[in-house]
Amino acid sequence: GGVSANAIYYDGNGQSGRQPFTWYINGNVNVNLFKVIDLPFSFNLTNAGAGYNYPSLPNRLSLHPTYKWVTAHIGDISMVYSPYTLNGYQFRGGGLDLAPPGRIKVSVMGGQFQRAVEYDSTNKIIQATYRRYGYGGKISYLRNKYTVGLTVFGAKDQVNSLKYKPDSLQIHPQENMVVSLNLAVRPMRGLELSGEYANSAITKDLRDSTKVTSANKNILKALINTRNSTSFYKAIKANLNYRYHNSVIGVGYERIDPGYETLGAYFFNNDLENITVNFSQPFFKQKGNISANFGYQRDNLDGKKSGSNNRNVAAVNLSFVPNQRFIFTAGYSNFSTFMYIKPVFQSINQLTQIQNLDTLNFSQVSQNANANINYIFIKRVATNHSVNFNFNLLNAVDKQGTGSNLSTFYNGAAAYTLAFVPKEITITAAYNVSYNTLGISDFVTQGPTLSFNSKLFKKKIGTSLISSYNTSTASGVRSSDVFNIRFSAAYLLKKQNFNISIMNQYRDVALKGSTNDLIATVGYSFYF
Repeated sequence: GGVSANAIYYDGNGQSGRQPFTWYINGNVNVNLFKVIDLPFSFNLTNAGAGYNYPSLPNRLSLHPTYKWVTAHIGDISMVYSPYTLNGYQFRGGGLDLAPPGRIKVSVMGGQFQRAVEYDSTNKIIQATYRRYGYGGKISYLRNKYTVGLTVFGAKDQVNSLKYKPDSLQIHPQENMVVSLNLAVRPMRGLELSGEYANSAITKDLRDSTKVTSANKNILKALINTRNSTSFYKAIKANLNYRYHNSVIGVGYERIDPGYETLGAYFFNNDLENITVNFSQPFFKQKGNISANFGYQRDNLDGKKSGSNNRNVAAVNLSFVPNQRFIFTAGYSNFSTFMYIKPVFQSINQLTQIQNLDTLNFSQVSQNANANINYIFIKRVATNHSVNFNFNLLNAVDKQGTGSNLSTFYNGAAAYTLAFVPKEITITAAYNVSYNTLGISDFVTQGPTLSFNSKLFKKKIGTSLISSYNTSTASGVRSSDVFNIRFSAAYLLKKQNFNISIMNQYRDVALKGSTNDLIATVGYSFYF
């Protein structure tokens, strides 16, 4: 396992409200008792954000003891049952996985999914939330020729957990119940048919005590009290794949009702139907590989929207590594998905690398293209000369806050690296450009970066010096200039690591003046 501790000191006038001193302690430890019981646990502790109330606390502690075929999950944990039920949502509670010898596997879980957070008019980032508890279970039956599984998940808000009801913000206490059935059949070698059918019932406001009876039959009516704000949705997904040696070909179908939702996932796409064909094929004696997914997608499945979107969809990934000196990768997708977008200059201008540990600033991406080339054009015993080029395109809709802003991001970078191999010294010069459009406005950020890395004292101490400058314009008008210089050093002593970094940032913002920030980080880690 390992344990690390970091302390961060901040001094400056650029980020009002930032804590002058923060600390982080993280660890992953596995204890073996009597050579029979494994007790792995992890923890994340910090004073960052002290004074604020969060739906999910930044301080986390989890324990995962294992004894033979029994594994328990205790503390701040997340579990995955399926994309339509419980899918990685972090909660505070417990879970149990039972995998006895034989064909039956069982998993159960339960705990607090959200803390109660009152509305704070001074903090627009953290929304009010009702206290929420969730529970669920999954049972699977496995055979060589087929697998069958049943998943049940439920979540319910506590109506009286908030003193002031945030109804004006369209935040109401909810209840959700999901039942999912999955099946996989393998009739012959290399051929597999798999599918999942999920049924979700969600009540948008538990305070509506009016119970509704309907002639429509649904299995979830026996598991949830039906009210005026209760709706039922279904999702279905099926795939047929055939593998022959290293080649794969298959077809897929997915349909998700408009309004389908599960409280066991952070984000979810609905109102869509996909019909796809996929394949994967290596070439040039395994030096390259291409995988693709083509199909047809449509929305407005219930006909209630004023317009419909019918389109061809595709996802293609290509890699080619003919030798140790050349690497090429490229990809394209116009499938709708959620991802966290972190612009390159956010990393360059970020004051500390230890921040934003639990960001949920995800965007719905409708198109994503990327390409990367790395080429070592001179390779000698003493020196290597290499270049790197990369490009990325994103079309995204910001789903956070109160708006949904359509943006297009273009990011490009070129870098040259000179490496002195025996001395382990590298010098890199790079230039980055980011172009972002938002409505009729466009934003450009660009600038150079120069870095120097070396190892000293018999390679026990690694040092890094990075300097960067970037300037930003909005619709052709200068908006800001940023100059960064960062020095870091790390010393490795057997299983211990000591590190220190100092960064100074000067920022000049149009109409707001200039700021100067200094941040120092000291860290220690121990591995065993």
